[in-house]
Amino acid sequence: MLKRAVFLLTIFIVLNQAGKAQQRPQYTQYVFNNYLLNPAVTGIENYTDVKLGYRSQWTGLQGAPVTAYFTINAPLGDKFLQGDATAFPSAGGENPASRLYTQNYRAAEPHHGIGLAIVTDKAGPIDQTNISASYAYHLGITEKLNLAVGVQGGVNHLYINTARLLLEIPDDQAINRLENNTWQPDLGIGIWAYSSAWYFGLSAQQILPQNQYITSGSEGNQSKTVPHLFATGGFKVFLSDDVTLLPSALLKYIKPLPTTFDINMKLAFRDKFWFGASYRKDDSYSVLAGFNLSSFINVAYSYDITTSALRTVSNGSHEIVLGILLNNRYKLTGPQH
Repeated sequence: MLKRAVFLLTIFIVLNQAGKAQQRPQYTQYVFNNYLLNPAVTGIENYTDVKLGYRSQWTGLQGAPVTAYFTINAPLGDKFLQGDATAFPSAGGENPASRLYTQNYRAAEPHHGIGLAIVTDKAGPIDQTNISASYAYHLGITEKLNLAVGVQGGVNHLYINTARLLLEIPDDQAINRLENNTWQPDLGIGIWAYSSAWYFGLSAQQILPQNQYITSGSEGNQSKTVPHLFATGGFKVFLSDDVTLLPSALLKYIKPLPTTFDINMKLAFRDKFWFGASYRKDDSYSVLAGFNLSSFINVAYSYDITTSALRTVSNGSHEIVLGILLNNRYKLTGPQH
């Protein structure tokens, strides 16, 4: 009876959290890759932006979430390059992170962006893989302001490894009714307003309602996916011509959870390196750092200090992101958004 009680408690926690809490991976380094949250960011840079990320959450806790992802997005067309928020002449010119460049900035020419994302997330016996393609259209609506709208569509694969579940009753009907290997359509949308000195975005992920952990019988509850809504924004404060402070925030709403938020602060030194800090409400404090090693590669790392009830069993969370800049004709050393 004790084994069965432990099993039922474990299943209840896992399914309840997956069904009613956040169903998508959590990131600290989204400030380094807003494409993860908003498809309107697709093609915002004037190079092909590749990111490889890995996150180990709540290390020390058995079965804690582990996330890995690959994203790639790029602009289409070349007319926008001279007016893009990140462009400057290949023979030299103003640093796109500098105060002078911001003052002389003009909005981008209209252009398109396309992208692809593959995200895998594993928590206990649950494996989830999301594969999606994105499209965005960028338009200069004033002399210094751009507006982008984007859509992201693909499939989500959910697998529950029942072999990892130790059952006192091998033929438990609750497990026999479980559809533990499903593919479902997925859709997200977003809007992104940006200039050389600030940005603001709204997005929704997982907007198609789907059943999870479906039982074949008439009894038992069905866990459904819920939309994830995000609002994020940030701006630049020039402390000197070479040192920039970038405060930003993320507001997240996932029904029926309480609305939560992140607050971030990033200090950048030209296009060479940056460091920062983040606070996630009722969850963690984080420290972040990044290095732009060349015009081809950069890297960022973050460590989360858990403040929730899990702090007694968690050693914190680690996240690392590798960025690769392809077709980087202006030799930028890092993303400007």
